[in-house]
Amino acid sequence: MNMNNHVEILENGKLQLKSYDMPEFNTDEVLIEVYFSGLCGSDVPRIFKNGAHFYPITLGHEFSGKIIAVGKDASKFSVGDRVCCAPLVPCQECDVCNKGLYSLCKNYSFVGSRRQGGNAQFVSIPQKCCFKLPETVSLVEGAFFEPITVGLHPLIMSGGCQNKHVVIIGAGTIGLLTQQAAKAMGAASVTTIDICDKKLVSARSLGADRTVNSLDEEQLAAYKIESELTPNQLIIELAGVPETLKLSLDLAGPKADVYLVGTIHKDFAIAYKEYEKILRKELSLVGSWMNYSFPYPGEEWDIACNLFSESKVDTSLLLDGIYLPEDYIARVENIPKQVMTGKILLSWGQADE
Repeated sequence: MNMNNHVEILENGKLQLKSYDMPEFNTDEVLIEVYFSGLCGSDVPRIFKNGAHFYPITLGHEFSGKIIAVGKDASKFSVGDRVCCAPLVPCQECDVCNKGLYSLCKNYSFVGSRRQGGNAQFVSIPQKCCFKLPETVSLVEGAFFEPITVGLHPLIMSGGCQNKHVVIIGAGTIGLLTQQAAKAMGAASVTTIDICDKKLVSARSLGADRTVNSLDEEQLAAYKIESELTPNQLIIELAGVPETLKLSLDLAGPKADVYLVGTIHKDFAIAYKEYEKILRKELSLVGSWMNYSFPYPGEEWDIACNLFSESKVDTSLLLDGIYLPEDYIARVENIPKQVMTGKILLSWGQADE
């Protein structure tokens, strides 16, 4: 019987390479040979903080590969198709799904979290979770579709960024992808803010009109004066810490739209003077959850495909590295001592195509 190697999280903090039987697939599912699978920031607490729904688990929701088999009802795809994974599995029956609000599905499953994921040589997923990649998009780029669509979701919800002054707070992988998307989609300017000078160097290399280190009081004060007078402003908070939420309110100009994407994992207090900024500036605060819209998986994924096809997104500066399984395990286990400098990609050794 053919075997299928997985990088499995055996228990909290313990990774192993393990062989399983080839996965079975239902009639509406496809079997994918995985080429590249990215480690998401949301995977880190699943590995190190007992954050998974169950153990053992095979993570991986940012992956790309080729279809090697299709179920009899999976007629939208063919063997040999190059695809990436749209990992949300909406029920498509609840009231919000019936409105096309798939990101808000009440009864969803999720590849690489609530069901086994793509950190494996082969994985079966519903055909609706497959997004076909054109020949103009590499399979490495395909592994970046899920994170870039997280940033595209608020851009789309806000009505687009044409002629808007976009502020990206948090220059991680999603932040730098969102920055490039905003530039390509017609933003009047893009400012990227972080506390890490190295990330800000990357931001400038990738086209940011301005960068600000928010720990540099002089830089921040100068930018605040300018920012508070900037109209037509779209702020996208991606860092997911209380300090950056408060920074968003502090820097916002009049009538600014503030989209909150980063997930905060602890309670925090907000002073009345901070809250008052929402009122006095007449800010719009909007939550952004996941990256899907109607028709599933949504416009976000089509735009991502166009951006990559037109070479408007560069991922070369966003990689921590591409690792074979044993090296991947060693790199992930070392994250508490050596933080990720970009996207950690798991590879099974096939050449990108």
